[in-house]
Amino acid sequence: MNTSDLNRELVHYANIAAAARILQGVAHRTPVLTSSTIDERTHARVFFKCENLQRMGAFKFRGAYTALSNLGEEEKLRGVVAYSSGNHAQAVALAGRLLEIPTVIVMPADAPQVKLDATRGYGAEVITYNRQTQNREELTRTLAADRRLTMVPPFDHPHVIAGQGTAAKELVEEVGPLDYLLVPCGGGGLLSGCAVAASYLSPGIKVIGVEPAAGDDVTRSFKSKTLQTVNNPDTIADGARTTSAGEITFPLILRHVQGMLTVTDEELLRTMLYLWERMKIVVEPTGALAAAALLERALVAPGARIGVVISGGNADFRDLAQRNIFAAR
Repeated sequence: MNTSDLNRELVHYANIAAAARILQGVAHRTPVLTSSTIDERTHARVFFKCENLQRMGAFKFRGAYTALSNLGEEEKLRGVVAYSSGNHAQAVALAGRLLEIPTVIVMPADAPQVKLDATRGYGAEVITYNRQTQNREELTRTLAADRRLTMVPPFDHPHVIAGQGTAAKELVEEVGPLDYLLVPCGGGGLLSGCAVAASYLSPGIKVIGVEPAAGDDVTRSFKSKTLQTVNNPDTIADGARTTSAGEITFPLILRHVQGMLTVTDEELLRTMLYLWERMKIVVEPTGALAAAALLERALVAPGARIGVVISGGNADFRDLAQRNIFAAR
């Protein structure tokens, strides 16, 4: 990645502030929770931004509603199409219902049933595909062209990124300057948006992205400074099964993010259950990525003020029960 790529940033703090105005009174200003037990365990002061308590159960609502709100009137009438393993699907479906915009969602046939059901419940037309034999981007582009729909990507879109960044904006506004901010990472929409907001509001902060070890494409990209890919990573963190970072998110990550960490599925499950038990909140596996990096000691920062984004709470309990995760503890 060269200097001109780094300078080609399409999202700035002003865009995040504009997204916050759009979301005011629509998106939940999610709570920030603390735990004296976790503070003692990590020897730090930890602030959890609970996007698992956002509308439709994940941060994705912020970006989807921002993107759909910025469509032209003709685009709104024709409708939108999106592809997603689950949370972006639900977010676009709900935003479309609120804004009276028709939505078509392309989802893998093996997506968590709870996410398939919720997406249909919000009124979207759901089209499923086989992740092993079909390319979701190609399928979605074909639908967009055939039906004249506007495509809303899950992360590589300026308005989506700006909307996601409002989570970090709220966190820093509420708790003040932070030393670290840990953020889950799939394609980098949440990470890049939060990094832009946090670096503006809390100068000197170190923003760290966290991926599943089986889907470490952004971590490898960050280290090599060139986009790396991964094909259908086998991880319980279904929201982070992305192929690579995006053309928009990657330069933002290189500019505003200070590091990347990975956690195993075993560490992720331990953390998810720990948060359920100790903090009494439902967190899905992907949503626990950032917390896992802290609680499994991938980041050790005694005395630091640490923000942790919990990105979602749409846990598929049927799937988790079939994995027998409680017996495996």
